[in-house]
Amino acid sequence: MTWLWAIIVGLVLGLIAKAILPGKQQIPLWLTVVFGMLGSVLGNWLATGIGVNDTKGVDWTRHLLQLVGAVVIVAIGDRLWTAIRGHGRETT
Repeated sequence: MTWLWAIIVGLVLGLIAKAILPGKQQIPLWLTVVFGMLGSVLGNWLATGIGVNDTKGVDWTRHLLQLVGAVVIVAIGDRLWTAIRGHGRETT
């Protein structure tokens, strides 16, 4: 069940990150999920580092850090994907 939740959280965070970022991202849905999962892990790592990973009630700071991590990883991953695939954002 843990992997199922990781995939669901990755999907949600990845889609929110794509919605926050300006323009259209070229990454496919499966990569959006993977990047969202990586952003979640990065956010949890940062939350643990600053000591807010386990608080009473809803961990809003941890969730915000997970979203920020997803936005950063989706932005970087989209640029790498576009550069590797060689399509999308050509300038004239």
